[in-house]
Amino acid sequence: MKSHRLARVSEVVRETAANAILFEIKDPRVKNVTVTRAEVSADLQHAKVFVSVMGSEKEQSLTMHGLKSAAAYVQTKIADRLTSRYVPHVTFILDEGVKKSIEIARIIREENERLEADRGAAQTPPEGEPGGDSPESDPESTDEAEHGQTTEAAEGTTDRPKP
Repeated sequence: MKSHRLARVSEVVRETAANAILFEIKDPRVKNVTVTRAEVSADLQHAKVFVSVMGSEKEQSLTMHGLKSAAAYVQTKIADRLTSRYVPHVTFILDEGVKKSIEIARIIREENERLEADRGAAQTPPEGEPGGDSPESDPESTDEAEHGQTTEAAEGTTDRPKP
């Protein structure tokens, strides 16, 4: 079977399952569900619908149980939409990809914040030590302040005309 036909059938299965879950299933266990993708076998006999469920492990388990009991209803909706000889048997699979990507993003953000805090602490030497940012510790900056000109102006490297 041609791959573009499988891709079209997979998209119809994903779209129909998402609409059925979001708008038509009245089971209170099925909530906070996102249909991420669908895979259909080459013979159109089986369809895996990958779902992401936000919530605790217990909520995920309850939602997956509710989806398992609603699989026949979703399969009926897919049969209404598809015009093929076979209607794929629908199986719902929990997709951990979204949850893992959120966790990875959180870890990266925490590490970046820690690195920024370390850089900030390393760039600010304690007061009274040489190399501080105060004008008293830098003899060149006090010299420039007394003469009223910058080093660039003294060397004549600026684009501004001299007064």
